[in-house]
Amino acid sequence: MTPEEFKIELLPLKNKLFRLAWHLTSQREEAEDVVQEIYLKVWDMRHQLEKYKSVEGLMVTMTRNRCLDKLRLKKNKTLSLKPEIFHRSSDDLQQQTERSDLVQRVKKLMMDLPEQQRTIMHLRDVEGYEFEEIAEITGRDGNYIRVNLSRARKKIRLEIEKIEKYGT
Repeated sequence: MTPEEFKIELLPLKNKLFRLAWHLTSQREEAEDVVQEIYLKVWDMRHQLEKYKSVEGLMVTMTRNRCLDKLRLKKNKTLSLKPEIFHRSSDDLQQQTERSDLVQRVKKLMMDLPEQQRTIMHLRDVEGYEFEEIAEITGRDGNYIRVNLSRARKKIRLEIEKIEKYGT
């Protein structure tokens, strides 16, 4: 693979990998470093990439594993959603504030999820991966993915309902 082919084929994944890394590390600089490390590793193994079914899956898995390694070293388990992505220009200030508050609650609740549920939920609901892709990335089967995603969503939904009922 030439540098040009590498650039055309794999650079579009940069933003996806960055979002995943930032989600897992909660630090922009660290996420950038992780993505750069992954691209360097993939560049070094560019001649062996044809043996992988999905280079994207490989890179997402490598990114996830590198972030988790860093988190284990720091014993820091955090997560970040950007409330700005949920704002629409047509919304009024009250709707934007309510949406921002909801995002903050969901962030907090997602941080409290077990690591696997948090990762699966991020990959499915934030990044938009299909179940088969998540199974390949996490090394788990489809049923495990569906059950854990369902449990994560249910836990967050129940907690949000509990908070909303308390406010009324």
